[in-house]
Amino acid sequence: MANPPTEPADGALPPVRQRRAELVLLLAAIGVTFAALLLASLSVTGEIDSRVMVYGLALGAGALGLHVLLRFVAPYADPVLLPVATALSGLGVTMIWALQMTRNFAPGHGEADRQLLWALVGMGLCAGAVFFIRQPRRLTMYTYLIALVALVLLLLPLSPFGHEVLGARRWIMIGPFTMQPSEFAKVLLVIFLASYLGRQRDVMALVTRTFKIGPVKVFSAPRARDLAPMAVGWGVAILLLVGTRDLGTSLLLFGTFLAVLYAATARKSWVLIGLVAFSAGAYAAYLLFGHVQNRVRIWLNAFDEEVYHSEGGSFQVVEGMIALAYGGILGTGFHGGEAQNIFAADSDLILVSIGEKLGLTGLLAVLLLLFLFAQRALRIALACKDVFLKLTAFGYGFLIAFDVFIVLGGLTLIIPLTGMTTPFLSAGGSALMANWLVVGLLLTISETARRPQETFSSGMAPGDPSTEVINVRDLPDGVRGRH
Repeated sequence: MANPPTEPADGALPPVRQRRAELVLLLAAIGVTFAALLLASLSVTGEIDSRVMVYGLALGAGALGLHVLLRFVAPYADPVLLPVATALSGLGVTMIWALQMTRNFAPGHGEADRQLLWALVGMGLCAGAVFFIRQPRRLTMYTYLIALVALVLLLLPLSPFGHEVLGARRWIMIGPFTMQPSEFAKVLLVIFLASYLGRQRDVMALVTRTFKIGPVKVFSAPRARDLAPMAVGWGVAILLLVGTRDLGTSLLLFGTFLAVLYAATARKSWVLIGLVAFSAGAYAAYLLFGHVQNRVRIWLNAFDEEVYHSEGGSFQVVEGMIALAYGGILGTGFHGGEAQNIFAADSDLILVSIGEKLGLTGLLAVLLLLFLFAQRALRIALACKDVFLKLTAFGYGFLIAFDVFIVLGGLTLIIPLTGMTTPFLSAGGSALMANWLVVGLLLTISETARRPQETFSSGMAPGDPSTEVINVRDLPDGVRGRH
């Protein structure tokens, strides 16, 4: 059968293989990683540390292995996602190594070693998603099973395995290992939301109640029976906020829920109702829990001397802002500055460390890579004809962009500091592996969106067992004679 013309229409991506372009970009990303590692090593130790060479070679080998897999399994996949994720992971390992080596207390490189291990495991998860999920549309067959698994993951920190750090109970501990299950839950929740809302979007968008003042339309609201998804999403977010005292995760998940809901229905009323409901729940949590009150107090009075010196006060965010200012335009270099001595400089405050060491120029470059990743996800969403795939890609793009906003907004006091991690950069295995899993899912979705379509669409071609098309020549002679 002849393939249709390759001219894209309706936002579709051109059905061409772009693995060569991906290879060029990937070699550039590996080169940037090696350059950053070598510069950090020369700045910190005055020589080329053999360990940083191992970091570069391992990350490069993993990324090139993924590229080879894509050539055979997903040749039409997006060519930008893998190089951007590789560059960000490489810069994250570099910054973590430099911070660990230059800090005044217990310098070392153990955290960088672990970050490299988690990056390689994440690349393995990415490869698994690309190889095993050839037809991502089939994930809709397991909509409620995926929702159940995600809910169990979100509630695990409330179990006896839960582990509390600095007032937030977002981890589980099994022996010497800790994990943040909400990082994997958010990947599954996007799939559930895309599947559920993809099926219900027509009813939720069209069947509404209109409130008027005289002849003037004021507001359109959904029916009470259609508010169930909103109620469930609100309940999960508030349960997270109350049970784990994790403001960042609850804000991220509910914000993503509202974004996907709006993308599915195009109803501003849903967003308004959701924001009002979440604000009411957050205010109730503020009244009930001292941990939330302290976060708000730090946000509003960070530079107050009493707040700064109090237990669990604003010293962390204030020192972070001073470090950002001290970095200036070009930064202090990997060997200079004091960011390495700030608590959580390699995790929650990794953007502060980048801003100090590499300056505003380096920080903007990193933010550009992060938002380029989100932009490619949104571009994939525009190209998808299937509603489920469109909403899934959109959800992941919004998830990454909103995560960066929450982190950077907290560091600059636009919103309260939440303790969220920056995608691909922050130290921590759970977030890094989950982000690489998102890369794999976006790659397989983009492969589906870009792959050339047969003249007959899927499920409608003659001989396809999933249709009711019958080949008359295959009928018995007696039956065929009557037609």
